[in-house]
Amino acid sequence: MAEAGDENLYAAARDIARALGKDPSAAGDILQILSGYGASGNRGGDPRPTASRSGSNVNFDRALNSLERQISSYIVEDRPIWSDPVDSRTFLDSVDELISIAGDLRSMAGDKSVAVCQSRADELLQQVMFRLQEEFGYVMDRAPDSFDSDDEFSGEEDNDTSDGVIVARPITDYKIVIEALQSSVIGDLNAIAVRMVAGGYAKECSRAYSSRRREFLEESLSRLHLRGLSMEEVQETPWQDLEDEIDRWIKAVTLVFRVFFPSERLLCDRVFSDLPVSSVTDLSFMEVCRGTTTQLLNFADAIALGSRLPERLFKVVDLYEAMQDLIPKMETLFSDRYCLPLRHEAVAIHKRLGEAIRGIFMELENLIRRDPPKTAFPGGGIHPITRYVMNYLRAACKSRQSLEQILDQTGNETGSDTRPLSVQIVWVLELLESNLEGKKRTYRDPSLCFLFMMNNDKYILDKAKDNELGLVLGEDWIVKHAAKLRQYHSNYRRSSWNQVVGLLRTEGPYPKLIENLRLFKAQFDEVCKIQSQWVVTDEQLREELRSSVAGIVSPAYSNFIRRLKESPEINGRRGEPFIPYTVEDVEFRIKGLFKESSR
Repeated sequence: MAEAGDENLYAAARDIARALGKDPSAAGDILQILSGYGASGNRGGDPRPTASRSGSNVNFDRALNSLERQISSYIVEDRPIWSDPVDSRTFLDSVDELISIAGDLRSMAGDKSVAVCQSRADELLQQVMFRLQEEFGYVMDRAPDSFDSDDEFSGEEDNDTSDGVIVARPITDYKIVIEALQSSVIGDLNAIAVRMVAGGYAKECSRAYSSRRREFLEESLSRLHLRGLSMEEVQETPWQDLEDEIDRWIKAVTLVFRVFFPSERLLCDRVFSDLPVSSVTDLSFMEVCRGTTTQLLNFADAIALGSRLPERLFKVVDLYEAMQDLIPKMETLFSDRYCLPLRHEAVAIHKRLGEAIRGIFMELENLIRRDPPKTAFPGGGIHPITRYVMNYLRAACKSRQSLEQILDQTGNETGSDTRPLSVQIVWVLELLESNLEGKKRTYRDPSLCFLFMMNNDKYILDKAKDNELGLVLGEDWIVKHAAKLRQYHSNYRRSSWNQVVGLLRTEGPYPKLIENLRLFKAQFDEVCKIQSQWVVTDEQLREELRSSVAGIVSPAYSNFIRRLKESPEINGRRGEPFIPYTVEDVEFRIKGLFKESSR
């Protein structure tokens, strides 16, 4: 009976502490006060600490005996405690009592008389915490078995389940929140977390939580068909395959940072609510997200550190822009001190992607320089280097804002002589034109040199009109190159046809006219034969050239034939002189100049 009375006395002390609004751990102090009263309830003389401490020691010892009996029956049980709601509530009550007693004993750590009780309490508390950690895992693992996946996406599609892990299907609505656990499950997890943190086992609780939530993210990421390539594998993978992987990466990283991570943060806040410190929540969230974040960032970093081949520009820009869009979201999600390294790493990789883009863009200049004139390009058509560079620049300018930002930032940060985008592109075009000037010298016919330059300049001009590239170059550049195109046109016409038309404008006696007609026919036939194999791809330019040639040849030929027929020396001769072509014949031959393709 005495033992029961002491236990009742300790319980009464705890009830008084609660009534006074104090922490139940203050029960030890109240118990010492109560132990000084006699049976009558009056205080005796001055308190005697030795006697009081001795009484407290007895009460602690008896309370621990009772708790050991209650708790041991649960600890040795093979069946999960949380499989029965009544058992879980009873067990939590006993744990609360134990945590309170352990706290009281720690507050008396200098008192040797309670050292044995403190050791017993700590040992029992350790066993309880280990069991709570197991129960925490059990509650998380059993969640999918009782969880209706119809609720997970708040009205969206059902989710797949595999091996007890709920896995979200790829979605396009980034405002969605994944409610991966039922409210009742979250309540059970929170109840366990509160006790584990109070018992000094916050890190163990965090590990139990984060290890299981990582499974969800890893499995969900695998459903997005990311290959999880290492840095070395990225370097060894053909670029064409990496282009597809980049597309998948952009979709995955957007989904992860706009849906998965915000949902995980919300779940973390709910599971670890009502804790005295927020560090457990922040640490758990970081541990959940770290593996997935590192995997995603490592891929982007491997691309940033890869080859600087010009054709890589566009997909690397896509990566850069995707990272840029998500960094503000990262700054919000990863705002605590545990996630700070992840945020810094993301910013650093975004910067390295910018440096890679600048290096790739600069490599375009080297590509042009390394493309020397070899043999004459057939028919004087548009050279492949012209098509490549212009289509490259046109496509690049679709990301004009990003490129301008990258070139400005890298130049300012590194102190290098980085040109603004407009100046950079003008410089590339000057290199291209210089390269074409070298290539035109491979043609022996001056007229074909001018036609070659005209073809390529017309292509350059057309690609620069009515798009972002034209805006970057500016109207003055367009006007200047249109004038250059007209000059090439004039030079071609003069070098090809001035000598031929000159034969028709010569004055002289009848025999001289007949000789000139013969020479005209020979030269006209030769020019038409040769230039019928020359290439003018652009239909408008092709018709302008034919019309221009006809505009000088047809009138000259018509006048020449008229003068020949009206020559005084023809009088008295039998019949008219032999005239090989009518004016219509000449114009028809001119329409046969140039073909659309060299094929």
